[in-house]
Amino acid sequence: MCYNLVMLTRTYEFKLKPTAKQVSIFESWLIACRKVYNYALAERKVWVNSRKCEINACSLEVSIKTLSATNIVYCDGIRTPAATQT
Repeated sequence: MCYNLVMLTRTYEFKLKPTAKQVSIFESWLIACRKVYNYALAERKVWVNSRKCEINACSLEVSIKTLSATNIVYCDGIRTPAATQT
């Protein structure tokens, strides 16, 4: 026998009516959460920016010289001078 079990989920809605003291507590919690989030976000941005490196002509020129010394054929089929002499 096959039984189909159906589960009913009931949801309830409650309207909060906080007192003035509770409102001030909730606001202080929200301020604390916002400060913690912003601090963590700032730390993450600093970490990401510290890992970045500038790509400029100097760094590319150095890597091309290193590649040409190892006689690598580039993707477009152009060989390095040392490789074409052989």
